[in-house]
Amino acid sequence: MSKEHNPFKIAQAQLDEAAEYLKLDPGTHEMLRWPMRELHVTIPVRMDDGTVKVFQGFRVQYNDALGPTKGGIRWHPAETIDTVRALAAWMTWKTAIVNLPYGGGKGGIICNPKEMSEREKERLARGYIRALGRFIGPEKDIPAPDVYTTPQIMAWMMDEYSKIVGYNAFGVITGKPIRIGGSLGRGDATARGGMYTLREAAKVNGIELKGARVAIQGFGNAGQFAHKLVTELFGSKVVAVSDSKGGIYNPDGLNFEEVLKVKRETGSVVNYEKADKISNEELLELDVDVLLPAALENVITEENAARIKAKIIVELANGPTTPEADKILHNNGKFVVPDFLANAGGVTVSYFEWVQNITGYYWTAEEVYEKLDKKMTQAFHDMYEMYKEKNVHPRLAAYLVSVSRVVEAMKLRGWV
Repeated sequence: MSKEHNPFKIAQAQLDEAAEYLKLDPGTHEMLRWPMRELHVTIPVRMDDGTVKVFQGFRVQYNDALGPTKGGIRWHPAETIDTVRALAAWMTWKTAIVNLPYGGGKGGIICNPKEMSEREKERLARGYIRALGRFIGPEKDIPAPDVYTTPQIMAWMMDEYSKIVGYNAFGVITGKPIRIGGSLGRGDATARGGMYTLREAAKVNGIELKGARVAIQGFGNAGQFAHKLVTELFGSKVVAVSDSKGGIYNPDGLNFEEVLKVKRETGSVVNYEKADKISNEELLELDVDVLLPAALENVITEENAARIKAKIIVELANGPTTPEADKILHNNGKFVVPDFLANAGGVTVSYFEWVQNITGYYWTAEEVYEKLDKKMTQAFHDMYEMYKEKNVHPRLAAYLVSVSRVVEAMKLRGWV
């Protein structure tokens, strides 16, 4: 992993830019550059063939000045502690930008769940929680699903924690199945929150979303729901989507149900026959109105940023744009809704789930969507007001809002 594309180095560089602008004192700045605590765990798992395989896992609690830490758990063969640190840092700014009473956290296990049976996944999930049990809890650190983790995995984790503490602790984990404390509206929350920010970004930039051409890089949970919602809510036309195998493009538009069916039946959108095949790199540079990066980190860099034609970029993925690319996009008049604002719908509805768990009072999907819309709209305009006032690129504006809130809490608590 090159230094400039190390996600934690990027997260630190983004913070450094904000800290310089805010003129933070060195001690406060240094406190924010590093996780408050991180745990490395070793998890032995009895595999189905009788052998024991040992997995390495992490949990990073980045900053809890505003409240208990919150963040997902990723299962990935290429997981690294620096990725988890970066995501925990971004979660800190994400919860702050939407004004949630949370700090930022993140977890990960180095594994390939595609090669594991359901029984092996359950043993790994429960082993991870046994290793973390004393460090998490509804008032300490609340995990959630992320890459390759599911509501079922969250259910096993919640159950294991409940066994440890001796009572039903539904509030320890969010992203659970509805029957055991999950929230309605959680499934499409990340994409739906992003759509609310897209709507506001289009308003302030004078762009009509009805009929607007949209390209979506990544066709996982967020990308799929984004395709569905941008069509349903705004009447936009999705002309390109992609996954890890490649992309498809049809200037006349792609039918969501048809593309989803092909993805589910064949494993990739590239097998959709009513479109031309394109690469992920080509998708980013298409002549479209809106670009939705919904895949992995560092896909928009200083090498390709100047060729991005989309007027609005809504980052549903974490860390898709490097700091150098940010400046190029801003100078070229492109409006980026930064990741920790654009994809904050997931953690916002996770917060709603936690509130419902704690109170024992559950909301309808319509209530969840209404509350999510208010949160995301307010967060967008908090960022946009800073953007206009300071004349900086949108990511820096969002950082200035978030970092200021965390710093204020740290000072009020007497930490710095």
